[in-house]
Amino acid sequence: MEKPSTSNLNGDFRSEKSNEESKDSVSRPVTNIILNHDFSDGLQSWNPNNCDGFVVSSEGSSNYPLPAKLSGPRFAVITNRKESWQGLEQDITNRVSVASTCSVCALVAISVAPQRGSHVQATLKVENQDSSVSYIFIGKTSASAEHWEKIEGTFSLSTTPKRATFYLEGPSPGVDLLIRSVVISCPGSTKFDIPSTRSLCDEDENANIIQNPRFDDGLNNWSGRGCKIVLNNSTSDGKILPISGKFFASTANRTQNWNGIQQEITGRVQRKLAYEVVATVRIFGNNVTSANVRTTLWVQSADLREQYIGISSVQATGKDWVQMQGKFLINGSPSRIIIYFEGPPPGTDILLDNLVVKHAAKAPPPLPPAIENAAYGVNIIANSNLNDGTEGWFTLGNCSLSVGHGSPHILPPMAADSLGPHEPLNGRYILVTNRTQTWMGPAQTITDKVKLYLTYQVSAWVRIGTGATRPQGVNVALGVDGQWVNGGQIEINDDKWHEIGGSFRIEKQPAKVIVYVQGADAGVDLMVAGLQIFPVDRHARFRELRKRTDKIRKRDIILNLNTSDSFPLVGTYLKIEQTQNSFPFGSCINRSNIDNEDFVDFFTKNFNWSVFGNELKWYWTEPQQNNFNYKDADEMLTFCEARNIQLRGHCIFWEVESTVQSWLRALTKPDLATAVQNRLTGLLTRYKGRFKHYDVNNEMLHGSFYQDRLGKDTRVNMFKTANQVDPTPALFVNDYHVEDGCDSKSSPEKYTQQILDLRARGAPVGGVGIQGHIDSPVGPIVCSALDKLAILGLPIWFTELDVSSENEFVRGDDLEVMLREAFAHPAVEGVVLWGFWEMFMSRDNAHLVNAEGEVNEAGKRYLAFKEEWLSRACGCVDGEGQFEFRGFHGSYEVEVVTIFGKKLTRKFVVDPGEDPIEISIDL
Repeated sequence: MEKPSTSNLNGDFRSEKSNEESKDSVSRPVTNIILNHDFSDGLQSWNPNNCDGFVVSSEGSSNYPLPAKLSGPRFAVITNRKESWQGLEQDITNRVSVASTCSVCALVAISVAPQRGSHVQATLKVENQDSSVSYIFIGKTSASAEHWEKIEGTFSLSTTPKRATFYLEGPSPGVDLLIRSVVISCPGSTKFDIPSTRSLCDEDENANIIQNPRFDDGLNNWSGRGCKIVLNNSTSDGKILPISGKFFASTANRTQNWNGIQQEITGRVQRKLAYEVVATVRIFGNNVTSANVRTTLWVQSADLREQYIGISSVQATGKDWVQMQGKFLINGSPSRIIIYFEGPPPGTDILLDNLVVKHAAKAPPPLPPAIENAAYGVNIIANSNLNDGTEGWFTLGNCSLSVGHGSPHILPPMAADSLGPHEPLNGRYILVTNRTQTWMGPAQTITDKVKLYLTYQVSAWVRIGTGATRPQGVNVALGVDGQWVNGGQIEINDDKWHEIGGSFRIEKQPAKVIVYVQGADAGVDLMVAGLQIFPVDRHARFRELRKRTDKIRKRDIILNLNTSDSFPLVGTYLKIEQTQNSFPFGSCINRSNIDNEDFVDFFTKNFNWSVFGNELKWYWTEPQQNNFNYKDADEMLTFCEARNIQLRGHCIFWEVESTVQSWLRALTKPDLATAVQNRLTGLLTRYKGRFKHYDVNNEMLHGSFYQDRLGKDTRVNMFKTANQVDPTPALFVNDYHVEDGCDSKSSPEKYTQQILDLRARGAPVGGVGIQGHIDSPVGPIVCSALDKLAILGLPIWFTELDVSSENEFVRGDDLEVMLREAFAHPAVEGVVLWGFWEMFMSRDNAHLVNAEGEVNEAGKRYLAFKEEWLSRACGCVDGEGQFEFRGFHGSYEVEVVTIFGKKLTRKFVVDPGEDPIEISIDL
């Protein structure tokens, strides 16, 4: 299940407001063109501009009164300033690059407490070849005597200057300017012998880039976004007071949800760096006691395209201050950036006490979870076979438990491969009667039996009694400190026994865990037999999957070397390396991702298929009627085609009503039918022949907007029309929770029946999409779903795969389960991940690469799979000029070394197939 892009946590672009060898890090070094940037050589290379200067060291003696709260080994003091423009300067003429964007960061402070006029500014003075002079504003900050503040900004030169001088200026006359370090990074400046630095101003990564963050300087640097803002030291008759300083700001006259408090931070944010945001907020007025407050980043690119990045949200109240936290990262080089607060209904004010935005701290190195004495395959349910009646069981609610006879004597199939030694089922079952609520059923406490980070499989037989007037949902659930955890679901519409299966994992120590069976309507009896909950041995399963993989993804290969009679083959040595496995591996991308060179590098090296996160969806390409936006999709398509990356088109329609534009929902039936037809012809004509797949109508098991309004035939007609307009792509269905047993709406049986019905009525369904947003996956459950869908004879793709765990090692284990199950199943023909880069995923803790380019443990696991699934071989040909080996399907390169030392290189391709393949290599 995907999240529609409303708050846009994926950081996508929007035209209207409404995501060589592999290395562990793909970050790039930064080169500083400032000489003596940290004053380690005194003021060498620097010049005080009509004032005095000297360097103070924390280690040496000095008569200068060191500000107690300013840390650092040394800093420059610029004193005897008579004018605000007087400061410190350096000539950078011979080190600055023309036609390049240079990034600037300086750490500054002042000698006295902040006052009006305490701003420090970075400026570039440019003397042109015609002797004219211009000044380029770079950035400024409200300086303090208590801590170092950052000045950040960028500049570029269009022509070669006669002279370029960088200088810092700005505090009121008589106020000393303190400078700790200056960094200017310019591409193309590495020809100079200048030390490199890892990142701009990395000496003080904890500096807050927000100016006047606690309103000590009034409302300077702040403004209202579509409304007014007010400075307060208290409000509500003194009941609301600031908590971090002397003042707080509040909005006034809000008439729209997006109205709020904002600050422009252009020039203070470095692209490709992760920033963490912490704010303290509350609401007031309009008789609203609770409302959602959001922190949003508005970004404008040079071509005036707008991007809205949702950073964080919190349910704020009128009673207390609450803290909100989030992160963001900018991929491109924007012309403007504004951070603002929005969200409550009009008339309700937003109150902001403080805001901190700083470079996000790196997480400590992760450790694999310590799991001792894992009893794999051992059932933790007591008296599962009911040999002791209902001993160990209790009821949730005032229902009744008794023991019945006549349930299946065999294990549910999904448990048979992973459950360890066990008693045979004996036909006894728990009968639950007198149920007056859906949640009533049998339960057990398992607190002391569950181990953290182990993945548990759930298995049982269930049945319902007579009296049901509609299909009944049955759920094995866990209560973990009062929170519901899904252990498996099924829908029953007869009086037969049904297998229910699922899985779960607990990653934080609970105080109490109970398991219970629930779900049928009040008055409907419930029967449960052979409930099994046991930890799964994933590595034992992996060993079996490797054998299956060898059978279906490899074939025997015979290379026949052809040469003239005068060219002896005896002793010829071959070194064979596979360059690419033919199995497709892809990833979701969004428009802003392709502005990040590090993202692009990892993506193009490790994926050969892609899908757009939002940019092809109807709500993106036509947010308002007849207002089209194909610019993002066009650019992404061109990007992928230039790199020979194949594409899935996602999606033409989305059946879930909450994802449908308001203008579509307001149309009459005839007008909606016309709009649907226009969408099909417009999209598929525009991109004819360029997408290999299309998801025609997304999530038809979970929504029915178009079918409800246009009739049952509309789904079939969507497929038919799409095929008529562009007959080349395979047309897919696509849905979620098909593979994990945790959603009764989307069982493999229901999905299979839906596809059979569509095809029976003429829909040219060409593929089965399983999204794959899964938690704590268990191989036999996933494989069972694939087996059931394989009877359709259609290619199966995992189209949006992601797994989530705070622990990177566990996340890697989950990913391994899914990739190995997919790669070992003959019906699966491709896997597309729903992203891989932190902060550009639809789920938290699902990324493979951290925000600033470091491959994490889950990402290392993915790269290891890619390497494992490439074949290599070497050796000498036999007397017949042949060489045999077994290898994966895909592209190969062979180096031929003759007995005379001559080397030749040839390429060949191994197509899928079961029989040995003979390939001729002409020398």
